[in-house]
Amino acid sequence: MAGRLTLLAVLFIGCFCFQANAWAELTDERRSQIQTLFPEATEIRDKLSDFPVYPVYQVTELIGYAYESVEFSNLQGFAGKPIQLLIGLDIRGRFTGVTVLDHHEPVFLHGLGEQPLFDFVDQYAGHSLRQQVIIDTSNSRHSGKTSDGDVVHFDGVSKATVSVLIINDTLLSSALKVARTKLEGFTQAAPTRAKPDFYESLSWPELVDRGYIGNWQISSAAVEEALGRPLDDYPDAPDVSPDKPFSELYFAYINSPMVGRNLLGDDGYQRLMDKVGDSAQVMAVLSRGAYPHLGPDFVPASTPDRLGMIQNNLAVEMRDLNLLDSNIQFQARGMPVFDKLSLFRVGGNAGFNPGAEASLKLAVELARNHLMVDKATLEIPVAFAPELFEKVEVAPGPGDNKQAIWVGLWQERWWQISLLVLSLTVLTVVFARQRTLSRHPKAMHRFRWGFLFFTLFFIGFYAQGQLSVVNIYTLLLALWDGFSLDVFLLDPVIFILWTYTFVTLFIWGRGLFCGWLCPFGALQEMASWLGQKLGFRQIKVPENWHRRLILIKYPILLGLVATAFYSLTMAERLAEVEPFKTSITLFFVRYWPFVLYAVGLLVAGMFIHKFYCRYLCPLGAGLAVLGRFRLFSWLDRVELCGNPCQHCKNECGINAIRKDGRVDYDECIQCLECVIILQDDNQCVDKRLKAKRKKQPRVLATDAIEVVEVT
Repeated sequence: MAGRLTLLAVLFIGCFCFQANAWAELTDERRSQIQTLFPEATEIRDKLSDFPVYPVYQVTELIGYAYESVEFSNLQGFAGKPIQLLIGLDIRGRFTGVTVLDHHEPVFLHGLGEQPLFDFVDQYAGHSLRQQVIIDTSNSRHSGKTSDGDVVHFDGVSKATVSVLIINDTLLSSALKVARTKLEGFTQAAPTRAKPDFYESLSWPELVDRGYIGNWQISSAAVEEALGRPLDDYPDAPDVSPDKPFSELYFAYINSPMVGRNLLGDDGYQRLMDKVGDSAQVMAVLSRGAYPHLGPDFVPASTPDRLGMIQNNLAVEMRDLNLLDSNIQFQARGMPVFDKLSLFRVGGNAGFNPGAEASLKLAVELARNHLMVDKATLEIPVAFAPELFEKVEVAPGPGDNKQAIWVGLWQERWWQISLLVLSLTVLTVVFARQRTLSRHPKAMHRFRWGFLFFTLFFIGFYAQGQLSVVNIYTLLLALWDGFSLDVFLLDPVIFILWTYTFVTLFIWGRGLFCGWLCPFGALQEMASWLGQKLGFRQIKVPENWHRRLILIKYPILLGLVATAFYSLTMAERLAEVEPFKTSITLFFVRYWPFVLYAVGLLVAGMFIHKFYCRYLCPLGAGLAVLGRFRLFSWLDRVELCGNPCQHCKNECGINAIRKDGRVDYDECIQCLECVIILQDDNQCVDKRLKAKRKKQPRVLATDAIEVVEVT
């Protein structure tokens, strides 16, 4: 028995060692990929057993490391799966290149194509972790714009904003973990935090004198020295009096109660902390003089255009909070007047250690003429009084305290979110009061068509808010693999629409979305209207065939969901049964078979009202299933409906009313046309009959006696 146990132990250890070696072994394919990232490499070693990176050598000199992003970051992509990258990082903290190993982002796989993705990651080569990377998601293109090497702007990918921001976060957070473990000059100082109970009432001069607020001045002479020429050479240079500084900055760490409560007051400080949350770090910057820290073109709630921060040789992200108002404002006793006042959230992937030394960098740009612009960066040392802080035992990992990606996305799209929420509020009021409002048919028809245009052009084409069956099986896979709400918060418009749709499914059924909030559904309605205006013969599908055809979309839905659990890539390809990506996301700019398919469905809809919605849409099928749990049946029926009156059925373009007058809520798109008919005295047969009865003269008994006597 002892011998057998010994043999089993040896076999177990051998298997373990074999697996460990297999895990660390460098395959030919991976070697070739790393060689592409380091063309000058002469030796690529196996993955280290204690830290998952591949050391890369040139002869005997270490020149960098290659690693797979999934070893350090499990941030999920828009499809609910991590985007796998192979990243090269040299010993100075510069990216040597990035290779996409695997991803499931639908917009690249079956929309824009993968080339825009490859072009995006190619921008990182040659740039350093010491730079602050800003992804430009607007249409303006100024890739490579820098402020003395500290800030670099990368071109984003139109219609793939979420995906590229996830890639950027994955790249930077994973690279920081590698750099802080393996590269010199990136080691973190002992972490600190503001003392929560350290406070006494102090005036502005006292805060400055004790080092709780930092200040810095620069003279015109220092600027001229940095630029290499006098300010008189610049026509647009600000006028500076000899006795005044070119620029004067004050800066403070607001999280410290000693600083925040004195600067903002107790109420203002508490309001700010409640709004930004416990994990946010806030820096105040105030400036006066000829050259403040914000330029005239600065956009609130964005990254400052003139100011940057460096700590531990890494760029620290700064983003304007845009929270200064009547409730949150500077009010310290003895505080001077400033030209610009800002509250910045600081940290990002690099994090921020408030008790450690850092530096602000003020970028000065002055134009000599319309072709030549001179630039200089002025460094401002940042070090607050040490008594404001206390050490913490465990250092947070890179990015542990940074703002979640989705928060920034919601902030950037605040006006789209506001407009969407307002429109959904109006739509909810209309549906809640549909019986009353339907008494005004012209106004209701105008409102419906106006809302359909809003849905198509704002929600669909502009905000890219087209819901898809892909969202359904992404949710199912997330529930299967481990649910994370952050994935769904990455697109605020989609998240709000899905939340609203899910809630209203239990009130009105699936029709509110399908009839009012689906951009492709709105496009089909317009195609149907155009077909009628062009005189196309409208085809009425026979009732028995219609009842069979509406079932097709359910096996399509089941097939897609089942395939997603087998192969997400295959399911994404099969999801092309939806023409949404071609028509709404890509504006029909795509490979011709996809365009032909989408246009063909719209042409079919010019003859058969909403052909795709009725018979093929898997998203509509999924919503119909959930819609069966609705709590109310809002569409009124009267005794004559279907027995014998067929007026509502004949007017129902989508044929969601049965011959017996019942409304098929699984198919109804809640256009409210039947509600309008029931409320219209001239259209509803029941109301017309009741009106006729009222007009007939009523014969009383006394009238009958008088008639007999006369006779």
